[in-house]
Amino acid sequence: MTAHITHLWRLLTWGRTLARHGALMGIERDPLAPAPVRRLARIARFGVRVPKQPHYAEAFQAIGPAAIKLGQTLATRPDLVGEEAADDLLKLQDALPPVPFAGIRAQIESTLGRPIEELFSSFDEVPVGAASIAQVHRAVTTDGRDVAVKVQRPGVANQFNRDIQTYEWAAAHLEKLGGEVSRLRPRLVIANFKRWTARELDLRREAASSSELAEAMQSEPGYVVPAIDWDRTSGRVMTMEWINGIKISDRAAIIAAGHDTKLLAERLVNTFLRQAIADGFFHADMHQGNLFVTPEGNIAAIDFGIMGRINRQARLWLAEILYGLITGNYRRVAEIHFEAQYVPSHHNVAEFTTALRAVGEPMRGKSVRDLSVGQMLDGLFAITRDFDMQTQPHLLLLQKTMVMVEGVATMLDPDINLWETSGPYVQSWLRDELGPEAKIADALIENLQTLQRIPDLVRRIEEKFPAPGGAPPAPPLPEVKLMEFKGGGFLRYGTVAALAAAAGAAAMHLLG
Repeated sequence: MTAHITHLWRLLTWGRTLARHGALMGIERDPLAPAPVRRLARIARFGVRVPKQPHYAEAFQAIGPAAIKLGQTLATRPDLVGEEAADDLLKLQDALPPVPFAGIRAQIESTLGRPIEELFSSFDEVPVGAASIAQVHRAVTTDGRDVAVKVQRPGVANQFNRDIQTYEWAAAHLEKLGGEVSRLRPRLVIANFKRWTARELDLRREAASSSELAEAMQSEPGYVVPAIDWDRTSGRVMTMEWINGIKISDRAAIIAAGHDTKLLAERLVNTFLRQAIADGFFHADMHQGNLFVTPEGNIAAIDFGIMGRINRQARLWLAEILYGLITGNYRRVAEIHFEAQYVPSHHNVAEFTTALRAVGEPMRGKSVRDLSVGQMLDGLFAITRDFDMQTQPHLLLLQKTMVMVEGVATMLDPDINLWETSGPYVQSWLRDELGPEAKIADALIENLQTLQRIPDLVRRIEEKFPAPGGAPPAPPLPEVKLMEFKGGGFLRYGTVAALAAAAGAAAMHLLG
């Protein structure tokens, strides 16, 4: 087990790195940042020559791969970190320094068990993209197919696991402090972050996600997922079909190629809604570096390391919330929050309805360019605080992806009205899911499943209440060992300050 002092040292070292690159100036000047965090920011920059222009991407890159993933998340939130910081953090998406080819060759040959010449007739040693976990090379297979080969950076898994241990340690201490931090449930947030990154670190799981999404989207016109070459894929190497296309961020090139950016923006929004609301399985890393426009005018997606899943009941709630906001039915939106237990029952539905109206009304009927996303989010976050809404970790990926999709769609078509674009799809899906035929089918399926569960229910009751002489119940799962504070002094202050800084990082990831 890692010692307390090791975790503290890592946290303070990370803070020092951020300060050296000027990345803490925003926190230090923000009156809304907790006072201990602002104090630590001042301590961290003591004796450091702070640059006039913050270098956020360099700071996150210097800390390590887990911090890079956090920086990529913050790059999608200019409303939180500012346009300047968001633009700088975009460098973390696919423009990181590559690993020398000798290390890549060794990784491929060790994990696939064959010399690279037996697998590929040609292999470009210069990567087409380098990210925090892996880099991608173009190659041609021995049977003549153009492919993209994604290779995990050597040693990245060990570094990820080390850093996440410190995140878990900090989150456990933060949650113990109670108050606003406890409401944000940092331990669950970090648990979800750990689960997401574990999927990214196993490229076989990414390949499986790509294959699953391709099957689900077969009937969706204009959306392409590259095919996987399973014979050249392992836990650390993934080979897939090469996609020819224009990066979706290059709007000028897309227009020059004769494509309709308005149509592409609408298609992007509706394919995301199809994945998230209809299927409950969605690509959760839809930033500009992972989307292309093919010569045929299709949207092609890559990089399926982060995928989101939402169960059917949560999707119904989500669709009703979206449609309620679109149509101005704030009462129904409020009722859903109480039904889903997102808002504690001691609050008043009518009061929550009024609070939602205050946020929703300024948005209706306006294009994205006429809206202040920052003000809208500030209003929503204020509601979560005022009505004691706990963080819902299962919806964090969805929230982050929705912001990404909005950003890309707005870049393609600055005049897009997301409410009008998404409204018909959401309405149609709700009609299919909540109509009389759907209710009858749901009742039949639910009753049949209840009957099927009866034998298992009896067995579980017997396991819970065994006959005398049976095995004792399983012990509780081990928890993170917390530090014990005895008296005052610098150690106590330094610990609390360091943990407050970790709270800020966890909250930023949460809001991302």
